Amino acid sequence: MSNCVTIKNDKLSIDIENLGAQMKSIKGANGTEYLWQGDENVWAGRAPVLFPICGGLKDDKYIFEGKEYILNKHGYARTKEFTLEKSGENTAVFLHKSDEETKKSYPFDYEFRIIYTLDGNKITVTYETKNISDKTMYFSVGAHEGYSCPEGIEEYEIVFDKPETLDSYVLDGNLLEKNTVRVMENSTVFPLKCEYFSVDALVFRNINSRKVQLRNKNGSRKIDVEFNGSDYLLFWTKPNGIGKYICIEPWCGIQDGVDSDYDFVNKEGIISLEPFGTHSVSHTITIEV
Repeated sequence: MSNCVTIKNDKLSIDIENLGAQMKSIKGANGTEYLWQGDENVWAGRAPVLFPICGGLKDDKYIFEGKEYILNKHGYARTKEFTLEKSGENTAVFLHKSDEETKKSYPFDYEFRIIYTLDGNKITVTYETKNISDKTMYFSVGAHEGYSCPEGIEEYEIVFDKPETLDSYVLDGNLLEKNTVRVMENSTVFPLKCEYFSVDALVFRNINSRKVQLRNKNGSRKIDVEFNGSDYLLFWTKPNGIGKYICIEPWCGIQDGVDSDYDFVNKEGIISLEPFGTHSVSHTITIEV
């Protein structure tokens, strides 16, 4: 059984488990749950962290320095027991280190920290990756929080902080095709529809906004997600309305294209981290309570 730590104040209470260092609950002071609570028959996840890749690889493999490695969709951090390195009333720091097991699928030496900070009604989630070797490290990292939509997603809309024309990249299984489907034209308000997720996720490159708001059309629930350091944004839920949640996913990285040559160094969106360097990226979640 994975252990759990709670950080809280007079506005929010956040439960985070050691397994994957993922949030299990975001509750308001009145007991309202804002995070999807998982369902084995729908989607068991709640807020998994994606590392050392985001999305899928072509044939679940890549090549680095002439050697082939197998790495499953979204990487393995969500399946690892993290160490609680530091905790306080408003902060929790979780640590995962590379080991002989991780090197079978990912041949790099690193320390990966997930830092949660609670300030009023705002949660800051920071992913800190430290290269502890004298070789360049290549990786991606991303968020996958599922926000509860108890009335169903079609009662919700996502509001961008800047006008957007949204072209979603079509998915072939776990891979990106070259073609896109336009889902919004020069607007800030994106009404959610179940039909958008009949294939899988909506995948956006090159958007102008750095913040979106998920809100119930009747104004009863509002959640802001700010993602200044992420180049890609995805929305996802189970199709046909069976998932009463929507995932808002800022990523530093992206799925392989259907024409991938498997070369990890050339992978789109891959981060290169110099020897003994540190990379940090944060996103913030603000709950209107």
